[in-house]
Amino acid sequence: MKLILSRKGFDSSAGGCPSPVFEDGSFITLPIPDEESPIQYGDIRHASTDVGRLVSDLTGNASMAIAGAHLDPDLMPEHLSRSSGWRPNLGQHGTAQSHLIKQSVQVGDLFLFFGLFQRAEWRGNGYQFLKQHAPFHALWGWLQIGCILPLEQADLVPQWARYHPHCFGQRHGNNSLYVASEKLFLNGRATDFNGAGVFNRLTAHHRLTRPESARRTEWQLPEFFYPDDNTQAMSYHANLSRWQRSEEEGLCALQAAARGQEFVFQHGHKKACSRWINNLLAKGG
Repeated sequence: MKLILSRKGFDSSAGGCPSPVFEDGSFITLPIPDEESPIQYGDIRHASTDVGRLVSDLTGNASMAIAGAHLDPDLMPEHLSRSSGWRPNLGQHGTAQSHLIKQSVQVGDLFLFFGLFQRAEWRGNGYQFLKQHAPFHALWGWLQIGCILPLEQADLVPQWARYHPHCFGQRHGNNSLYVASEKLFLNGRATDFNGAGVFNRLTAHHRLTRPESARRTEWQLPEFFYPDDNTQAMSYHANLSRWQRSEEEGLCALQAAARGQEFVFQHGHKKACSRWINNLLAKGG
């Protein structure tokens, strides 16, 4: 099994700000803007939160509530009204999809989604970020690949998937939809977890940015990620000077690439990796 750390959601370049995380660890990953998407931010349902109001407040742009949202990955059934047969899914195209093909990503491999977050709260008349809390990268959801659907021919796309942003506008080559498996499998065994989902809350276990670091790309990872040579390194991180052994037992340090969406780790079959993934999902519940 390959593990893909996949950058998704608002950040300083796409959306203009982080996604919000609240005092109790609950959070909302804001999908990036997409003027060709038929989905508006105000259409997205997230418990009792008015997502249109939230994104308008945090960006300082009132018109964002009716702006197009690239809801991708789309992991939670309650976010929109669904057609029969809907499954959690992820669209890929262009450079990102070409990279996944080059890395031989296939059915059974696992995406772990990460994004940029900052503490926020409701203050009187709107949502605000807390400036004393620095933005940080954290893992927020997952999708294990059950099948991969080509989106190049519209008549071959299943009815339930035709709402997806990758079915609208001009998309680059290799336009594809990754559909989740029913259950998550680790080391060939079914777990109690669904094949895709979003963590209920972010904890220290989900944080990638080192706690004491002001630089969001200074990551702390389990030591099984540490490469013995550049052929063992996660994609986009073959330069071994990016990696360091950590003084903390069981960890390593990485200067993560600021660009690139899909970081592929070829050794997700390691037992230590399976234990880590299982712990992430258990702690996120």
